[in-house]
Amino acid sequence: MFTGIIEEIGEITAIAPAGDGWRLTVRAPRAAADAVHGESIAVSGVCLTVVGSTPDTFDADVMKQTLDVAALGTATVGTRVNIEKAMPVGARLGGHIVQGHVDGVGEVREVRPGAQWSVLRISLPADLAPLVVDKGSISVDGTSLTVSAVSDPDDTAPWFEVSLIPETLAATTLGARAVGDRVNLETDILARHVERLLAFRAAPEGGSR
Repeated sequence: MFTGIIEEIGEITAIAPAGDGWRLTVRAPRAAADAVHGESIAVSGVCLTVVGSTPDTFDADVMKQTLDVAALGTATVGTRVNIEKAMPVGARLGGHIVQGHVDGVGEVREVRPGAQWSVLRISLPADLAPLVVDKGSISVDGTSLTVSAVSDPDDTAPWFEVSLIPETLAATTLGARAVGDRVNLETDILARHVERLLAFRAAPEGGSR
């Protein structure tokens, strides 16, 4: 479990085939310093398991299914990634509940820089659109953000906007995002549970919809 508060920006230093997936080596000195085999680290919003480490890098396997559904599948050596270690029990929940399970990939449509703030407009897969609400929470590349605007329900090309403060621009990879960049999206787990409950309520008794 994570909170979406990024601890450092890491860099992918090696990608090696591992079955039908990859083994990544990520340089992230803060996370790697006390990383242990089997622990979870979120890499741009994707929960990965540490399989090896040095004082400033860690290795993690990425299965094909993850590569297929996450923007991590287009990463290369040199790609910068957001890093967050799992939340310890008893810690403050500074962002929101983030599982590290990517729901889909969005694309940056617009970047509107301001004197201090920057606004990103990001495309939203149609099946995720009902789960994203104005002033609600969303994880973009593992970063916990508050939605500042959403498209109309009847928009055939859904989108949402997030407003990034200077700290977010400096401490995460989002400050370098440009139009056309793909980003990992994870919607609020509470919204997903509500959607699932409503689906069962709407289903005919004794069967599915």
